[in-house]
Amino acid sequence: MFSTEIGHIITGLVKDSNGEITAYQLDNNEIIMKEEAVMLAKQGAIKGVNTEVSKLKEEFLKSIPDGNKYNNLEDLPVINEDQLS
Repeated sequence: MFSTEIGHIITGLVKDSNGEITAYQLDNNEIIMKEEAVMLAKQGAIKGVNTEVSKLKEEFLKSIPDGNKYNNLEDLPVINEDQLS
């Protein structure tokens, strides 16, 4: 079960066949869906990200700029959805 008492860090992205992020891998190796990640980020349970709203009115996560290019979401390892079973 996910604990909101600890600020987790996103360590990987899960993308679908269109390259869209559908889920996130956390530092404890747990994979959570995008909607849950947005909710947890709003609660402060995920470090280093803010929530934003796209042109399509969908909420998503965005890295908080800190000068470290290695923890930007777009630079994290990608897991393809078809690799999850």
